Amino acid sequence: MSESSIVLVLFGSFLALLIIGAPVMVSLGIAALASFLFLDENPIKFVQIAFNSVGSFPLMALPAFILAGALMEASGISKRLVHLAESFAGPVTGGISAAAILACMFFGAISGSGPATTAAVGMLMIPAMVRRGYDKGYASAVTASSGGLGIVIPPSIPMVIFGISALGMTVPLEAIAEHGEFQSISIPKLFIAGFLPGVVMSVGLMTLNYIQCRRYGYKGTDEGWSTSQIRKAIRSGVWSILAPLVILGGIYSGFFTPTESAIVAIFYTLFIGVFVHRELKLKDLVHSLETTTWLSGRVLLILFTATAFGRILVENQIPTIVANSMLSLTDNLYLIWLLIIAFLLFVGMFMETLAAIMILTPVLLPVAYTLGIDPVHFGIVMVCSLSIGFSTPPLGENLFVA
Repeated sequence: MSESSIVLVLFGSFLALLIIGAPVMVSLGIAALASFLFLDENPIKFVQIAFNSVGSFPLMALPAFILAGALMEASGISKRLVHLAESFAGPVTGGISAAAILACMFFGAISGSGPATTAAVGMLMIPAMVRRGYDKGYASAVTASSGGLGIVIPPSIPMVIFGISALGMTVPLEAIAEHGEFQSISIPKLFIAGFLPGVVMSVGLMTLNYIQCRRYGYKGTDEGWSTSQIRKAIRSGVWSILAPLVILGGIYSGFFTPTESAIVAIFYTLFIGVFVHRELKLKDLVHSLETTTWLSGRVLLILFTATAFGRILVENQIPTIVANSMLSLTDNLYLIWLLIIAFLLFVGMFMETLAAIMILTPVLLPVAYTLGIDPVHFGIVMVCSLSIGFSTPPLGENLFVA
């Protein structure tokens, strides 16, 4: 049976279902099942893939980080981080919007989610910017763009998903013969590698924000910096500042794994919310659990269907065909990087980030191996490129949240 037939069945049914408005999860599942039946495979294999895809230990970090982010918003930690960032803005041109970017960095180091970061910071910072004379559109755009930092600054839910998607893949023997052994992929390595790109993106956003604020005349406060206000914000927010330090410090020092760090984050937040800030009520806890259940269930269903979809791709050597097609266009590594990034930016405009990672990792990672690209490097580029999709229409989840 030719590869072109299976590609037609797999991608044809997937795209047809997307066009008629079926959810991504349904489109992936039906396309994968149709391909199984077309290949005369036993459908029970579909169920086995489902069980294996959601049964990995690193995947436990996913609902735990979602819950930690929801609890931090409910317990007042995110609010204090925002106030701390705002107190440092002072009289600087565009200071309060720069504070929004800084707040997204801090909250991103806790929640690991782009829309969650945008929602938590935006609820406080967008009204504050509007009160200072900022245009509502600009205030929302800055917050939506900065919200994308939530998936680049570790810990990051998409990095966890990429790590899980990539862990089950074997390196092509031809790639090892040509380029030697590749380093293994692990979620701690991805977290460590994501820190510097996250900072670089933050500095880039702050620089552009300063230029735009000078252009539009958005100035800081007239009274200058208030030392007493900064001291008060630090005193109030010291436990909030410690949250990302405890989480990231534990991961980077090797004291606990990313999965364990998510559990530490939950207990830390519960303790601070109940005994220190005393803002976390029973109804907030129930709401946080409901949010976590809804989001986790949605992601796990996509993970299952995308894993089955990816398995068909790999077994029918479709990634090899994609790699050969790219190499037939050019063998220049920089041009191929440009093609991959342009493709990811395009996909990010139309597809949810987690679904895109789960679908494209089995296709593009073997291409990266063939070209001798480090898999951790590739994972970071993929997450950074898709993070831009959070604020690019027509999907632009962060734009809708903002």
